[in-house]
Amino acid sequence: MRKRFNLGDLQTMTKSNSNIDETKECQSNDALPRNIHEESQLSHVPEEFLSGCKHRPLLHIDDLGNRFKYALQPMLYSVIFIFIIELLERFSYYGVSSTQTMNLTGAYNKDWNAGFTSIKASSFVSISTMVAYTTPFIGAVFADSLLGDYKSMILGLFLFYLPGIVMLTLSTVPHFFGHEFNENIVILSVLVLWPLGTGTIKSIVNVFGAKQFHPLLQSSLIESYYVNFYMCINIGALAGVAIVPIIAQHNITMAYALPCSLITIGGILFLAGTQRYVKSPPRGVMFSFKCKSTNQEISEAPESISLLTIFRITILIVPFCVGYNQLPTTFVVQGMVMDKAFGIFDVGSMNSLDSVGILLFGYITASFIYPGLARRNIKLPTSYKFAIGSAFGSLAIMWAIFVDRKIHATYDTYGTKINVLWQAPSYLLIGWGEIFAVSASYEVAFKASSPDKKVLASATNIFCVGGIPNLICIFLYHSCSSWFQNSQGNTNIQHIEDYATAKVENYFLVLLGIMILGICINTLPVVRDFVTSVEQQAADIILNPEAKKSVQKNDEEAPLLTPQSKRYRSYTQRNLPNLYKMGSMRAGQAQNSIAD
Repeated sequence: MRKRFNLGDLQTMTKSNSNIDETKECQSNDALPRNIHEESQLSHVPEEFLSGCKHRPLLHIDDLGNRFKYALQPMLYSVIFIFIIELLERFSYYGVSSTQTMNLTGAYNKDWNAGFTSIKASSFVSISTMVAYTTPFIGAVFADSLLGDYKSMILGLFLFYLPGIVMLTLSTVPHFFGHEFNENIVILSVLVLWPLGTGTIKSIVNVFGAKQFHPLLQSSLIESYYVNFYMCINIGALAGVAIVPIIAQHNITMAYALPCSLITIGGILFLAGTQRYVKSPPRGVMFSFKCKSTNQEISEAPESISLLTIFRITILIVPFCVGYNQLPTTFVVQGMVMDKAFGIFDVGSMNSLDSVGILLFGYITASFIYPGLARRNIKLPTSYKFAIGSAFGSLAIMWAIFVDRKIHATYDTYGTKINVLWQAPSYLLIGWGEIFAVSASYEVAFKASSPDKKVLASATNIFCVGGIPNLICIFLYHSCSSWFQNSQGNTNIQHIEDYATAKVENYFLVLLGIMILGICINTLPVVRDFVTSVEQQAADIILNPEAKKSVQKNDEEAPLLTPQSKRYRSYTQRNLPNLYKMGSMRAGQAQNSIAD
């Protein structure tokens, strides 16, 4: 008996099949656990993901057939060694960089120094920073194409970073390199070796740490890892900024000897964890901006995520980072005309509140917010994290505008200054924004990149975090320079009477507009879906061959046309039923009826 279906029957059938699709999709997403960290959970792990090793029971086989074993608790098993070297490296970097200008101008030792002017010293330090943010691409080539992550880390640390900081320390010892101060030694150490080592380590260390987690069975742990990683950075930075400058006021050689010694100890501890690390070999692929596609099966998904795609994602963080880069610039200009807190802490000390905010709110976010969302099966889209970061940045800039108006009102009314602690909320809000935005950018650069471009993706992210925003800030500063002029038309507004006649508030309003733009862009559905789709493609790429067979087996009865495809939308607009892979039918011309 042949039954004919009318249009209403087909619409009902389509809705029913759509519900089945959603159920199957949920089952597929829940097929593999993503939070395996206890031995009791191993019974829920498919056999093809088990290694049989006691200390590293989880197994992953990449697309080249390489077998990698993972610990149940990577944070304690191997990542702790990586955190130690990162913390000590950041201590050394920020401790030295925060004192470098004063060291070069002779503020610490008037009898033995490079004799640089303030402008030359500032330019010198800026060039060093620029090199540090450019060389991550060099480290990426070594890690992804030539030596692998582990060996490249060793190269950057012991061949560049450590010799550079040792030479800089020895240059502060009178007559060690000659009877006169040897400027060439400083150039070699500060402009070549030290920043080259910094850039090499910077691009690799976060990726190397994330690779200690199973890419599938521990993928949810990577989110917390990056928050903890960013907190680790700021613990080192906070300690370096707090300790090294104080010692430098008494003895610059001893001040630099401390980070020099600590980075050496960190390197030894890093080597001590060698046998525990998951060390992936180099892929031998350099800068490739094209996606490879498979010829073995029909698929819309690429086998590789291009660096251009990673750049399109990480550039979304630029609006927030433009605001973040005001901490050492415009915020300092504002704070210079404010009274010290407790007679001790000036605007230079306020930068430590950024690190304090990161540590405090990072703990809250990693320990309560993300786990709470995970328990409710809620995962914030990456673009929303960028938007949240920009939202906190907007609040920080709005508070800076409020402070600016208070500075003017207090001076105009009473002729006095306000306390620098009024700036504290801005620093703390920027710090909380970093937890969402910057840590998420490190995470997405790792997760969304192909296995052969992990460190190159990290270098691209670092460029978007520190390179592009600084260029924008320089452009903005020169374009808005008239707002930083006093009534006499010059930019010397370090004194309250000069600042009171400037229009710095206008500059903050421009920054607020950039922050709001960042919120709007990152909350657009098309942006959210783009980033999510790239992350999903990357997740599909890292499925090992056995897992792919398992997925294909479970997918035999899945819809032939999935809701994500354009063909699906075109097909359902014609009110036709869903077709399944177990059948031989394909989408064709619209029919008025279907016979059964």
